[in-house]
Amino acid sequence: MQVDWSPLRAELALWRAENRVLPIWWRDDDAVDTTPALDELSQLATDLDMPAHLAIIPAFAQQALADCVTQQPLLVATVHGWAHENRAPEGQKKAEFGQVHADTSKQLTHGLSRLRALFGERLVPALVAPWNRLHPDVLPLLVQSAYKAVSTFTPRVKQYPVPGLLQVNTHIDPINWRGTRDLVSPDNIIAQTVQHLEARRQGAEDATEPLGYLTHHLVHTPDIWSFSRAFLSELLAGGAVSTPLTQSLKEAP
Repeated sequence: MQVDWSPLRAELALWRAENRVLPIWWRDDDAVDTTPALDELSQLATDLDMPAHLAIIPAFAQQALADCVTQQPLLVATVHGWAHENRAPEGQKKAEFGQVHADTSKQLTHGLSRLRALFGERLVPALVAPWNRLHPDVLPLLVQSAYKAVSTFTPRVKQYPVPGLLQVNTHIDPINWRGTRDLVSPDNIIAQTVQHLEARRQGAEDATEPLGYLTHHLVHTPDIWSFSRAFLSELLAGGAVSTPLTQSLKEAP
């Protein structure tokens, strides 16, 4: 696979020339159990020396996954909804928490408590919204349920959408979900990344939010694995700084 990295390298060179720091993080959704794909993800995290934040579905999470995470220091557990169940009305985009239901608070609390029981201190109390969709009225419920962070997709509007809840989103997804379900054109991914970085330099996006790379290890093709390795390597080699959620929570005002 031939990839032209020159636009990204040129943009990262501008960041270095201006003494800018580019924080980045890596989120991987839909984990429930150990699989060969999870082994590959863990190996990639080790090779890159970069944490992979697993968005784990509480209702289906297995003890084997918890045992694996405790043995792999670069795998980080977060909460991925409750059952990753589509509860959106017919005709609307998929979402589990696209609106507040009678049992929303209960599901949020149970999701966090179940994963805490499985993962202990290796769990970051962050909700990753299934399908990256979350109704604003759910945000105060997250605080009440003891979550400290929330993550969806696209640049955040506010660092704290409600008091006590840090938002750290993802921005780059390499999977062509509406087409081949294989790798998006690398040229398009690189162009999108450069657009985000330019917007940050120009003040149109929050430059303090870690740039998030979003993967789904259970559906990766060889090209997605290969590109992910190369893409994250390019960012790190170009001066980007791996910034885990734990660090973002510690450093946030």
